[in-house]
Amino acid sequence: MPDVAETFIRDQLLDRRQRLVSAIDRSRQHEHLTRLLGEVDAALARMDQGTYGICEVCHDTVEAARLLANPLVRYCLDHLTAAERDALERDLEMAASLQRGLLPRPETKHNGWEISYAYRPLGAVSGDYCDLIIEENPEPGLFFFVGDVSGKGVAASMLTAQLHAIFRSLVARRLAVGQLVQQAGRVFCESSLSPYFATLVGGRAGAAGLVELSNAGHCPPLVVRASEVTRVEPSGVPLGLSSNGEYCAERLQIEPGDVVVIYTDGLTEARNSEGEEFGEARVIESLLSRAHLGARSLVQNCLGSLAPFLGSAPLSDDLTIMAIARSA
Repeated sequence: MPDVAETFIRDQLLDRRQRLVSAIDRSRQHEHLTRLLGEVDAALARMDQGTYGICEVCHDTVEAARLLANPLVRYCLDHLTAAERDALERDLEMAASLQRGLLPRPETKHNGWEISYAYRPLGAVSGDYCDLIIEENPEPGLFFFVGDVSGKGVAASMLTAQLHAIFRSLVARRLAVGQLVQQAGRVFCESSLSPYFATLVGGRAGAAGLVELSNAGHCPPLVVRASEVTRVEPSGVPLGLSSNGEYCAERLQIEPGDVVVIYTDGLTEARNSEGEEFGEARVIESLLSRAHLGARSLVQNCLGSLAPFLGSAPLSDDLTIMAIARSA
């Protein structure tokens, strides 16, 4: 495993060991706790011996995402028992259901804005983060967020849920967008239980057509106006890299018919069978041809352009596209 991941897991195991010892001291019935303590000590011993993260059956590497989610894992997916496989499938189904439950409605109209998005997980769960928060007071507005946690699988999906909780909590404090992203970055960095980070675009759409956008190391959002497209470049590093990151927000006046499009790199970095990337130029081309028809049509046209480009090639990453159009 990478050094940063193993260092994190060791710290996590040591913390878990300390908590188990304290719990055993306070408990009269501690057989289960003692067994767990033995498993933690065995994992730490494997680290000292240099065998941690190696499947005990085939001696190949255990999936890193599973180790981050459960540091006591000792077998790769190919060598789980039937009961363990069934349990893992149930856990994945539950995680997928919970993640879907956190997503906003696919289409939203609010105070002169029309928002539509497409969310395509690569597997059962996704490392993409997508949310909309309607603000009624002190003035009507709409917060929107699209992010991408590094890595894939359950560990990444857990961090998207963490981002969801962080931003839902901070929006209530009525911070400016730049401050909102900055505070979220600090909380995410200090509370995250993994070495992962997250790129993100956060913004607010106001009643008079004013949009504030802050880009934390994410793919540049595209602002489509008539026959031109402009990019909103990053104003800071991805969340999780530094607890002292500073972010500013760009203010844009969006007129009726204009559209702001945010996407994850699962769109632009999608490759066809010849290894060619879809790329930003094709995204822009698909936007310019349908921008006047509204947010939903624009998202669908972008996906419609991607499908023939990919042909029989599958997606290689989670994919999210969000369009924020001013309708009045």
